[in-house]
Amino acid sequence: MFGAFERTVAGRYLRARKGERFVSIIAIFSLVGIALGVATLIVVTSVMSGFQVELVSRILGVNGHITVDAYAGQKIDGYEALANQIKGLPNVASATPVLDGQVLLSTQNGGARGGLVRGITQQDLRALHPISDHLVAGSLANFQGDDAILIGVGIAASYRLRVGDSLTLISPEGAATAFGTIPRVRAYKIVGIFDAGLNDYNTGVVFLPLPAAQIFFQKPNAVTGIEIRLVNPDDIGVTARPLTQLLHGRPVYARDWRHANDTIVGVLQVQKDTMFIVLGMIVLVAAFNVVSSLIMLVKDKRADIAILRTIGASSGAVMRIFLMCGAFVGVSGTLIGTVIGIVFCRNIHAIQHFVEHVTGGQVFDASAFMLTELPNTIDWGDVVKVVILGLVLSLLATLYPSWRAARTDPVEALRYE
Repeated sequence: MFGAFERTVAGRYLRARKGERFVSIIAIFSLVGIALGVATLIVVTSVMSGFQVELVSRILGVNGHITVDAYAGQKIDGYEALANQIKGLPNVASATPVLDGQVLLSTQNGGARGGLVRGITQQDLRALHPISDHLVAGSLANFQGDDAILIGVGIAASYRLRVGDSLTLISPEGAATAFGTIPRVRAYKIVGIFDAGLNDYNTGVVFLPLPAAQIFFQKPNAVTGIEIRLVNPDDIGVTARPLTQLLHGRPVYARDWRHANDTIVGVLQVQKDTMFIVLGMIVLVAAFNVVSSLIMLVKDKRADIAILRTIGASSGAVMRIFLMCGAFVGVSGTLIGTVIGIVFCRNIHAIQHFVEHVTGGQVFDASAFMLTELPNTIDWGDVVKVVILGLVLSLLATLYPSWRAARTDPVEALRYE
């Protein structure tokens, strides 16, 4: 498509001579603009993809893929037999009975906050690896008896709690008396501190041994839900129908992880698409710079174009020459930006720590974004879309200036030379 003559002339035009450096400087700035736009777009889409992947994986790590809950105010009796039946369903890896309840967490130094108490057996808690494998203090060996409690690092940091300290639980569902309902109050000894990697879990969830939770919430031999973990979380349909038949007639309902977290996943997807459009405008602006630099190049080379046409170069050859000049800027900028974006994503944690060390500030606020560190996942599909966007915009930007160059009239161009 491009002959040796056209490549030679285009290469000559890209190498500035004395007195022609201004046009080349504009072309360099255009290349830098495209590179920065493409790199920024890759980094942002990777971070947003990382949010989706990390958030969903960590939520699924601490919560079940399918949750069977009792209706409000009710409980699940005979839960052990039901859990064993659920374990026999296809694609089911485990079924964990849990007893959940809302309480007020109170400390001796006067701190208080709302929280969720989750009653679970020691064996099932050991199988919950996002918790059991991430204990920062204490041991699960002491997670037994009627006064043991496991808390997150967020609660421990907020109220300066350590293993061996006490934490008081206050439940609004107390005993009814002639003077009204008296809340249930019970102090528990902290036997361990965990870091689940999710800020909401670290600051709002505590664990009790299941027998202790049944005593505190006055639900003997009962639970409020069963968390089901699947071998393949994406293949929920295999388990849904037999599970529905098994639960038919029971005062419970089931929901899978997609419906439980559809709001968060949906918002992140909308944010990702919006950021792609907004930051894509950066590449568009850089493409306009390519248009301006190429127009200036065409104007600067009017005499050269006229001479080329005079010695026999066709208008198509002239158009291809300037197409190659603009394409070189656009393609080079896109490729350089892609490399910069990928390298930045690969080292984003090191860059984050360096910036925090230099500035003394915090780049990523875990309390605002739920996760405890800046995530990133390079989605190669998104990278391909960014590369295609950069190439298409930069190539489109070369069409009009190249067409104008091809239409240059040699007589008019050389009249005043």
